[in-house]
Amino acid sequence: MEEIITRETQEELDNSREIENFKKVEAALFIAGKFVSVQELVSLTDLNPILLNQALGKLKEKYDDKSAIDIVNKGELWKMDVGNEHRDIVNRLATGSDEFTKAEQETLAL
Repeated sequence: MEEIITRETQEELDNSREIENFKKVEAALFIAGKFVSVQELVSLTDLNPILLNQALGKLKEKYDDKSAIDIVNKGELWKMDVGNEHRDIVNRLATGSDEFTKAEQETLAL
């Protein structure tokens, strides 16, 4: 029996792929703990740059003003980070104090 792909079936497949791409990029940024280049993200996720950029845009949108997590973009570099308003919590959890600078926090994250 031959399967017929309807427009609805194709949309479901596309949505499923889009969600999976989003999750791959989110996981890569989460675990990296540092700025990652687009080229590195392409390599890590096996996504082409167009799909990667779509996923990055959706990630930025998801975390924009609704979360303690920020998606930071500096040119071709991307990073998932804790928002400035919650850095004191991260400092206390990581070290028991809140005496660390942003640079020190990034070093500790590595």
